[in-house]
Amino acid sequence: MLCLYHTFGCKLNFAETSTIAEMLEERGIGRCSEGETPDLILVNTCSVTAEADKKCRQTIRSYHRRYPDAGIVVTGCYAQLKHDEAAALPGVVIVAGTDRKNALPDYIDRWLADNNAQCLITPLQQIREFNPSCSRGDRTRYFLKVQDGCDYWCTYCTIPRARGRSRSASIEEIVEQARTAAMRGGKEIVITGVNIGDFGKGTDKTFLDLCRALDEVEGIERYRISSIEPNLLTDELIDFVAASRRFMPHFHIPLQCGSDEVLRLMRRHYDTALFRRKIEAIRRVMPHAFIGVDLIVGARGETDEEFERSYAFVESLPITRLHVFPYSERPGTKALEIPHVVSQEEKHRRVARMISLSDAKLAAFMNEFAGTTRRVLLEHSAEGQPMGGFTDNYIRVSVDAPASLDNHIVAVELGKPVADSETVEARLVK
Repeated sequence: MLCLYHTFGCKLNFAETSTIAEMLEERGIGRCSEGETPDLILVNTCSVTAEADKKCRQTIRSYHRRYPDAGIVVTGCYAQLKHDEAAALPGVVIVAGTDRKNALPDYIDRWLADNNAQCLITPLQQIREFNPSCSRGDRTRYFLKVQDGCDYWCTYCTIPRARGRSRSASIEEIVEQARTAAMRGGKEIVITGVNIGDFGKGTDKTFLDLCRALDEVEGIERYRISSIEPNLLTDELIDFVAASRRFMPHFHIPLQCGSDEVLRLMRRHYDTALFRRKIEAIRRVMPHAFIGVDLIVGARGETDEEFERSYAFVESLPITRLHVFPYSERPGTKALEIPHVVSQEEKHRRVARMISLSDAKLAAFMNEFAGTTRRVLLEHSAEGQPMGGFTDNYIRVSVDAPASLDNHIVAVELGKPVADSETVEARLVK
């Protein structure tokens, strides 16, 4: 029996999909390769925007048309928030909420035995269990889930309704997962979660405590911290990363808007002054760090004046790259009560401006390191193609190297960025 996997959304979703695949393989359900016909299709969904919901529906319908005899399993945030809608889609036999992903092998066994469709959703108020995940799938890097859920309730966001309250595993459990990854040959771990800076909430442990413990795990040579809220990115954590041999100079920090008025309307937990202080603190101790920033444009309340204020603020920051998203109306969110709606045409114009700014900042960052030597974790590539990988400070490189160097960290000399690409050509340093 074969299962085809499709994952939407964040790194956390990819980590969870890989964990599900490993559990199913233990029960004799293999991963479907190209050219094979699946018996099962598992779609791990996202619901961060209305467009994400639409893509989930389209993908499920497309799979049913292509593989009408396959049973489709739908999980993730779209399944949690719109389970009735998901269950009504053609070919869907199981709908499982966000907290039930690790139980999917049991649900699939039950469906195979009785062929009865299942819709398994835990009400939001009852979501308390933390489901661990540490896997790499077909990637070189491991993705280690340390936290789930969010207590922030930003006015534009549905994630707390989909993922539940903030919760996390113990440091001892997570360290053991990291040790297992090292025993399996893992060299790099990306630390993931919904709001990872909130790790340990309700206990006497903090995210910094976790990082210090992970830093002691032998065999793991690199850690990367995925998205962390600016108000939870403490100066102590920044200094720790700067001094650590294993934590990479790479940060991903959501700003969402460079206007204090819009941040207030979003009910974010910081202002632009705090955000600037965090960026400057990183640059002081890690001038070579890659700093990615999430940005929502066209949110309710973002007038032309507030957008220009946001643009000027972002332009002034010494950051590396923007991840730009147009604001999407989400049913049930408090943002719908905010006046001043930005038209779709204006959203697209603002997105284009921010992406252009991002492209210029990324190009400048990559050019800054041309001719320098940095260490790269090489990743396998298609036969006959150059190897790929990322430097410690997250510059994507392409390098001619033998396949035997897959999952090895090597020194390379960086060249100039490839035209119309986010990749830098590099050569091995003997």
